[in-house]
Amino acid sequence: MTAAHERDVTATPTRDDGGGGGDVLHAGLRDGLHAGITGDDGARDIQLLRDALGPLRDREQVALRLLEASAKHSFDPDTDLDWDAPAEDGKWFWPPELVSLYDTPLWRKMSEEQRMDLARHEAASLASLGIWFEIILMQLLVRHIYDKSVTSNHVRYALTEIADECRHSMMFARMIQKGGAPAYPVPRVYHNVARVLKTVSTTPGSFAATLLGEEILDWMQRLTFPDERVQTLVRGVTRIHVVEEARHVRYAREELRRQMVTSPRWEQELTRLTAGHAARVFSVCFVNPQVYDNVGLDRREAVAQVRTSPHRREVMQSGAKRLTDFLDDIGVMRGTGRRLWKASGLLA
Repeated sequence: MTAAHERDVTATPTRDDGGGGGDVLHAGLRDGLHAGITGDDGARDIQLLRDALGPLRDREQVALRLLEASAKHSFDPDTDLDWDAPAEDGKWFWPPELVSLYDTPLWRKMSEEQRMDLARHEAASLASLGIWFEIILMQLLVRHIYDKSVTSNHVRYALTEIADECRHSMMFARMIQKGGAPAYPVPRVYHNVARVLKTVSTTPGSFAATLLGEEILDWMQRLTFPDERVQTLVRGVTRIHVVEEARHVRYAREELRRQMVTSPRWEQELTRLTAGHAARVFSVCFVNPQVYDNVGLDRREAVAQVRTSPHRREVMQSGAKRLTDFLDDIGVMRGTGRRLWKASGLLA
């Protein structure tokens, strides 16, 4: 283990996203006052780009700070987590309040053992969803940098993020195996829908989808890693993901802001539509209904109660709020796209 890794991976992390701490958006507003825009070849343009949130920061400087943060605060899950430790009796694999059936009539009828078993299967389902999203994200990032200068900080950071996502996907897969639940692939129809979306998605659409896949799970994981009721391994996995994903969110937010300012109108409109459709797919695939079958519940009854659960609606909308507020501010949440977000249940 390196010196940078000699620390408890279940300890509360500071937000190190390359922005020197604090909220990403506020940092962007504070530091952007003197920033220009850097082109793909590293040359600084004279024009200062702005959006509703203020001036945009220099693309190369953002990437440089993220690279510096990555060098200081990156993990190797294979060595930084104790994969040989047995599961801890009486501890959850996911916080009960984040389990889909929590506080429903069906939940109140379930035994504590059955509740904990459902949490174990839902943790595996969410990890499977995370792997699916990260594989899509890696492809989108490769498309994004294909025509850009390979010596730029912007491309170097994208490659660094791809390496992070490779480790995260392997870490999630290993966690699924360790928990003893099966992997839960998304339904074939949505697997193929995503194949189309990631192929035709515009550059801003790609970053909007990236944030959708990252920010809601990140919100849940920030509640998970400090929770001492949860398995130590799961807490370690979620902490590593939170620390490294903070940089990914920063990169995607900064680039999406830039793209929504510089893209032609047709591309902005397409971004609104594809982001709305992605939100609907995400909300449907969030928990694979097979988990209910696998813990002895009636799938139809369970799905119906989740859909009408005020608690579950609040959890999903709370998890999405920081993202939907940001997308609203930069002009993504408009027209048909906004209606699709409403239909997804992620927007109040």
